[in-house]
Amino acid sequence: MKVDDNASAVWIVLDLVVLSGILHFTWEILQAPLFSSLDGASHFAGIVECAWATLGDVLIMIAAFFAARALAGPAWNKSALGRGVVVFLAVGLIATIALEYLNTEVLGRWTYGPDMLRLPVLGTGLAPLAQWVIIPLVVLWYLRRLQPHCAKTLER
Repeated sequence: MKVDDNASAVWIVLDLVVLSGILHFTWEILQAPLFSSLDGASHFAGIVECAWATLGDVLIMIAAFFAARALAGPAWNKSALGRGVVVFLAVGLIATIALEYLNTEVLGRWTYGPDMLRLPVLGTGLAPLAQWVIIPLVVLWYLRRLQPHCAKTLER
């Protein structure tokens, strides 16, 4: 039995959700001191805020995955370079810039602390931008390593 593209995508997305959830939550916790809006918050409140941010990060990651799949084909993530990877990263970065602007400048949901480095024109924090380059590349690298094993398991 050959694995079809949709069944394969379900397993890939499940792996993507688990791995990116762990990495994004870790990143959110580590960058929390760069946000002055968390100053004075209880430990539990900070963890809850980081968990909500992680949920948003995972949803963006899923959207980026399916955007890359739609524009570059079902096997887009099997290559380290190419249009799919560019789309995947671009969706994450554009969403990050838009959401950081919306939440810091428009809605005031969070504020950057004095130690957060920012882009000169947009004012977007560099830590959230780095998050959306480093974590997606690590996740894609891991998924490429995992895929051959998963395909063999599903074909049995």
